[in-house]
Amino acid sequence: MKQRIISSKNFQTDLAIAIAECEHDKTFILVDEHTKELCLPLIKSFHGLKKADVITLKASDLHKDLNSLSHVWTALQAYGATRHSLLINLGGGMITDLGGFAASTFKRGINFINIPTTLLAMVDASVGGKTGINFGGLKNEIGVFNDSSFVILNTQWLKTLDTENIRSGYAEMLKHGLIANETMWADLINFDLANPNLDQLDPMLAKSVEIKENIVEQDPKEKNIRKALNLGHTFGHAFETWAMHRTPILHGYAVAYGLISELFIAATKRGFPTDKLRQTVRFIREYYGVLPITCDDYLELIEYMHHDKKNRNNEINVTLLTEIGNIHIDQIITEEEVKEALDFFREG
Repeated sequence: MKQRIISSKNFQTDLAIAIAECEHDKTFILVDEHTKELCLPLIKSFHGLKKADVITLKASDLHKDLNSLSHVWTALQAYGATRHSLLINLGGGMITDLGGFAASTFKRGINFINIPTTLLAMVDASVGGKTGINFGGLKNEIGVFNDSSFVILNTQWLKTLDTENIRSGYAEMLKHGLIANETMWADLINFDLANPNLDQLDPMLAKSVEIKENIVEQDPKEKNIRKALNLGHTFGHAFETWAMHRTPILHGYAVAYGLISELFIAATKRGFPTDKLRQTVRFIREYYGVLPITCDDYLELIEYMHHDKKNRNNEINVTLLTEIGNIHIDQIITEEEVKEALDFFREG
């Protein structure tokens, strides 16, 4: 069954329909400590969920690991889950990634529904079929492609988020604008992220999800155009891994920092317009601040980039733009170009 993405205005009804359309002798809800407290009470009384067993994980990407995965498998087994059971992932990207992987592998695969509760999960993690965990100190090292049966999007959850998590998700929307068209990009960099209006954000969110969905449909296994979605992520994942060993940062902040670096390379290597580079950098600096890397960190960051899953032959591979919406995938860059981009990131 093709994944169905529902932009929900009547959440209770839409969830009931989704559950009814999924095979489910038993229903389970996966949450983390935060969504258990803030989100679960809003749905636990719904028809069809009153008897659902709840599995709780510790919050944050630091716990997107083998231990948490094992905990989910063990709980499913202990609660008597079968091949015909249903797992509902209620949470951010960590829950939809790990829950999707747990569901995809338990009894060789059970149905799952994603209910993303963060902006990042809505526009990125819950859509597109990527599931997985971090392993060996590297992001998303183990996982499979497997779509949830449904993704139910509802901006009511964003009221539970702090400013940092709104901004984290917004960085992925900014990336979608850069690979889509100038109008969408302009709307995004002119949005007041200091005082986000959720009613204004709603149609922008729907458009962002549509961009990702269209790309994923063309290339579900990331052989070609789906690599466009990696814009900002080669540097971003390296920044995120670097920070994981010091003071962890949210994924979207790492992507925003990655966009600065990769748009600089696009400008020097592909002629991406410098005025649009400057506008984008100004927006990111204003809302995301800086990451305190020094030139002493360059070799470590380069090492993380060499470990990136997108690479072949140990070369560093990025997505570059010649113009907003004009995408070039599989661009090989040198370590010298990486260092120049890091210099720009620190000083530009």
